[in-house]
Amino acid sequence: MEPEIAVAICSLIGTLVGSLAGIMTANRLTNYRIEQLEEKVRKHNNLVERMIVVEQSTKSAHHRLDELIAERED
Repeated sequence: MEPEIAVAICSLIGTLVGSLAGIMTANRLTNYRIEQLEEKVRKHNNLVERMIVVEQSTKSAHHRLDELIAERED
């Protein structure tokens, strides 16, 4: 085998290994970022659900206050 061919084959193998390693690293980083975003979305959704309960409770309290004020004015 001629030396030029051997060097070309070694270069090809090195390029393939380097490219695959880079792709795998980028993939891992992307997966990590997606997991972090999913966790933030989960926390946000939990906050939204809690705020709905608070709003309903506040609405109920306002109705009770309105009834008490109406009774007192009578």
